[in-house]
Amino acid sequence: MTGPEHETVTAPELTPPSGYAHAVVAASGRLVHLSGQTAQGRDGSIQGGTMVEQFDLAAANLLTALRAAGGEPRHLVAMQVFVTDVPAYRASLKRLGEVWRSRFGSRYPAMALIGVSELFDPAALIELTGVAVIP
Repeated sequence: MTGPEHETVTAPELTPPSGYAHAVVAASGRLVHLSGQTAQGRDGSIQGGTMVEQFDLAAANLLTALRAAGGEPRHLVAMQVFVTDVPAYRASLKRLGEVWRSRFGSRYPAMALIGVSELFDPAALIELTGVAVIP
């Protein structure tokens, strides 16, 4: 699918972004809101015991939903990452970055990391939601 690219904006007055974009100006297209995805397998159980393993599976699930709507990773304009252990997320940044690039490529949407006390499934360590605009 081709079309106009989303524009990543970096505000020079802010700290340079690493692993996220300050802002993304979405190209025109279909707006897709992606429900929260965890590392849930087809049987409904949470798979993976580490933050990195669960991030990888949650990312795969988010992309499966996005592709079902006709989108690709490059169409993401915003993402929220909910984690039950912010220090564990920080400690895993290098490996999480590797997973990000393998799943999403080198482009980052506008993002937020939000620490929560618990997710719907108590075994889940991470949940991803997103917004995409498909040209």
